[in-house]
Amino acid sequence: MQIIWLDTVDSTNSEALRRLPSLPGPVVLAAREQTAGRGQRGNQWFSEPDRNLTFSIVLRFGQVEAPASGNGLSSLDSLPALPIADAPWLNFLTANVVADFVAGLGVDCRIKWPNDVYAGRNKLCGMLIENSLSGGSVAASVIGIGLNINQLEFPQLARATSLARLTGDHYDLSASLAALVAEFESALPVLFDPSLRPSLLERYCARLFQKDVRARYHDLLTGREFDGILRGVEPDGRLLVEDCQTGAPLLYRFKEVGYIL
Repeated sequence: MQIIWLDTVDSTNSEALRRLPSLPGPVVLAAREQTAGRGQRGNQWFSEPDRNLTFSIVLRFGQVEAPASGNGLSSLDSLPALPIADAPWLNFLTANVVADFVAGLGVDCRIKWPNDVYAGRNKLCGMLIENSLSGGSVAASVIGIGLNINQLEFPQLARATSLARLTGDHYDLSASLAALVAEFESALPVLFDPSLRPSLLERYCARLFQKDVRARYHDLLTGREFDGILRGVEPDGRLLVEDCQTGAPLLYRFKEVGYIL
C-alpha cells in the first residue's frame, strides 16, 4: 500500500476526502504536522508536529468479486464490494490491528468502543472512519488514525498517553507507520471472509475497555446516568450494556451512550 507523506495539512481525513476523486486504490496519507485534526463526536485531535502518527487509510470497494473462503485477496488495488450492513466489520478490524500493533510493542491496551485505544485509563489512539456510500454499499472509506508515539506532554488533554511515555523508548515514525500499514494489509482479507468474522469480533470484544466491570454510563437518548456492565458488542456494531439496577440488556448505537470516567 502506497504511503504519501505530507508536511502540513489541516486534517489527513479532510485532505483525503478532498483528493478522493483522484486518489488511486488503497493509499495512505500521512502528515508530519496536522493543524486541525478531527476526532469522534466533532472533537479536535491535538498532536505535536513530528512526534506522532497522524494518517488516513483510503480504501475503495466494489471493484472485484469477493474471494472464496480462505483464498485471500488477489490484489489490494481491487477490493470486493462492502455492503453498508457490513461497515461495522471495518471498524472491528481496524481497531484490532492497531491494538495488535501496540501490544506487539509490549503495551497492554484496550479498545474503548467504538475504536479508541486506551492504555489503562488514558487514550493512546483515536480513530475516525468516514464512509462514502453508493446505493446499498460503501464506495470508499477514509480511516483516520491518530496514534501517540513520541509526544511526552499533553497539556490540552486530560487523559492521554503515548508509546514513549509507556515504554521509555523512542520510535522512528516512518518505520512504525510502514509496520502498522503492513499489519493492516495482512488483516484486510478477513473483512471479506464471513467464516473469519466471528473470531474477529471475539477478539475485539475480549479487548473492550471496562468489559464485565461495573461502571457509570450516560444514556444520551434520555439523559439518564446509570451503573452498567459492558457485556460486548453486537455484529451490527451496537454496544451491549447490562443495567445494574434492572438487569435489562441495553443496546446502543454510536452517539447514544457515553462513558463517565
